[in-house]
Amino acid sequence: MLVNDRVKPYLLKARYGIEKESKRVDLSGNLANTDHPKSISLRDDHPYIQRDFSELQMEIITPVTETLEELFNYLAAIHDVAYRSMGDKEMLWPLSMPPNLPEKEEDIVIAKLKSVENVRYRQTLSQSYGRRKQMFCGVHFNFEFGDELIQALFNTQSEIKDYQHFKTETYLKVTRNYLHYRWIFTYFYGASPSSEKNFFKEDSLNEAVRSIRSSKYGYTNSDEVQVSYSSIQNYLSNLSLMVKRGLLSEEKEFYSPVRLRGGHHVSDLEDHGVRYIELRNIDLNPFETYGISYEQAEFLHLFLLYLLWKDEGENCDEWVKKGDFYNDIVALEHPLEHTQFETEAKTMIDEMEHVAAILNLTISDTLFVHLREMLMDPSKTLAGRLYKESEKSSQGQVATTIAKENYKQSWKKPYQLTGFTDMELSTQILMFDCLQQGIKVEVLDRQAQFLKLQIKDHVEYVKNGNMTSKDSYISPLIMENKTVTKKILQQHGFRVPKGEEFQTIEQALRSYDLFCTKPFVVKPKTTNYGLGISIFKEGANYKDYQQAITLAFKEDSSVLIEEFINGTEYRFFVLNDRVYAVLLRTPANVEGDGKHTIEELVMQKNRDPIRGRDHRTPLERIQLGELENLMLKGQGYQMDSIPKNGEIVYLRENSNISTGGDSIDVTDQIPDDYKKMAVDAVSALGAKICGIDLIIENTEVPSSNKNAYGIIEANFNPSMYMHIYPYKGESRRLTMHIIHYLFPELLQSQSN
Repeated sequence: MLVNDRVKPYLLKARYGIEKESKRVDLSGNLANTDHPKSISLRDDHPYIQRDFSELQMEIITPVTETLEELFNYLAAIHDVAYRSMGDKEMLWPLSMPPNLPEKEEDIVIAKLKSVENVRYRQTLSQSYGRRKQMFCGVHFNFEFGDELIQALFNTQSEIKDYQHFKTETYLKVTRNYLHYRWIFTYFYGASPSSEKNFFKEDSLNEAVRSIRSSKYGYTNSDEVQVSYSSIQNYLSNLSLMVKRGLLSEEKEFYSPVRLRGGHHVSDLEDHGVRYIELRNIDLNPFETYGISYEQAEFLHLFLLYLLWKDEGENCDEWVKKGDFYNDIVALEHPLEHTQFETEAKTMIDEMEHVAAILNLTISDTLFVHLREMLMDPSKTLAGRLYKESEKSSQGQVATTIAKENYKQSWKKPYQLTGFTDMELSTQILMFDCLQQGIKVEVLDRQAQFLKLQIKDHVEYVKNGNMTSKDSYISPLIMENKTVTKKILQQHGFRVPKGEEFQTIEQALRSYDLFCTKPFVVKPKTTNYGLGISIFKEGANYKDYQQAITLAFKEDSSVLIEEFINGTEYRFFVLNDRVYAVLLRTPANVEGDGKHTIEELVMQKNRDPIRGRDHRTPLERIQLGELENLMLKGQGYQMDSIPKNGEIVYLRENSNISTGGDSIDVTDQIPDDYKKMAVDAVSALGAKICGIDLIIENTEVPSSNKNAYGIIEANFNPSMYMHIYPYKGESRRLTMHIIHYLFPELLQSQSN
């Protein structure tokens, strides 16, 4: 069936999800003694970050994705949120085995959940298995074959008439084979060779092994718990019987390495069948920042296809039991010992490679190379590597060193969201805050920065961080057109610079005499980010005027020439009739040291890690183009000039951050009358979210005074990151204000 031409195109179609547990520890590698971070929404059902058994066990949950790339992007992003929510005094332990545990078991704190039922369930587990056993951590890999694949397989056969029944039988076959052959995964990727102090009550395991967690010493039910995978009916009736006999408190206490999933409750399987499977026997990979590697996930997908292809034993229950027996043998082998199933493992790898070839599956070139290397040399398996590293010091010290490196990386660029760093920075910060607050985030179009945000049934669409349904269609069009913006503001009594609009270079050049002796500004009509703007404070000669006109027309088909208003430029961020931030932006500049040229000083300043390109960092790198050269020329400088020590040299007149300017928060220093005036101006434009630029000569002079200010621009998609990460001054978390504006119920739930 799998080699059928109608099936082949869908073989790699699948849906994935990861649930990854980790313990919070302090920077010395000791268990944290703090509560779950308050900055993470404390809902028990947070979609991305929850507590497991203990208050200090953090479970990171990805959304369901249709590619492994997207899966690992979300896994990385949610880790960023987890680390920065914990603060700079804690990190995540990278091993499945816990660090040193308290001598008294009751000192392991059960998760402080709101749901009484959830707390009671954990107390039951504590009594049945002990709290130490609950401190295992691992990865649960959720896997669903694409519906197109199951449908195509269903259409190639006639034995089973009902599609849902066929789908369930498909998953049951894969599950039985996985339970039988999972020992091979334990060999390659088991990674819990030894325990730290106070895990075992007595020395029940003195020798290093491949995986304590996957062995009989792991988190397992009693031997009396027996459940059949022969059919979904037998599976459900056996589980029900185990609960009735008191061997399980409820069905979800059944800790099989594979869990069948079909709904919120186990009983849903009867009506809905199996929708996907949850693989639960995966140790944390200590050598991967996020506990599992892309290669492991790729192996699991191929392995599950192989298990679908491979025949199984005739007696289902015996087949599964043998798998338990084989797995325990492999789990308890020494990490540097060749497995006693080496021959079978080699055959399986050959078969998997054969299956990949005949089914034309696209697999990483290195996957089978690495599998064979690990089979030939056990020291290259995860357990082997961890054991060898630990021989130099101890397993605990190795884990602490790894944790510190992961911690360091997570704080290296705290303004970025790993996994989505190709997106515009304000969007990354908005996504971070949404993930932290438990708002579901779906990236509809990465390149267009288009997001779908959701809490329960409430959905909001956001583009570029703050373009939302709250603004009418017309208001961004008004603000995009500088001529229309000026006319509307002027009609409402606001001061705007006088000027003229030109449609051709020739027309603009003919008007040179109107502007040449006055301070003036040349700018494209609809540009953003300060592109193509030239400022002449003392007039300009014809050649410089011509060059400025040419640069502006490169950005737009219409150009404005306006009077230059003297004063300091401020950016007011207005949201829903309130000013939330005011920024003073200084133009791109360097400070001389009497030794280096202007070009060298620019290169030095651009090395700052908060400077980058394309709005992916809080500040942009200073450019050295035509406009900068024009600006330097006006001051009597060239690129190779050496300014005096302490002398500030400006490379731009316009102060946009996007052209290398510096950002300084001055929100608290701006008088309320100017803030009210900014709000009124935005209201006149019919906008709810706007960045409005004012020139103010002296903020101590009331805004009502004649010529106290001038409004030079209104921006319909104002940058937020420069307010959140200013060069100097207080951070203003505008993304949170956007979230609360879109989802007011979030504020209400937090105040309750």
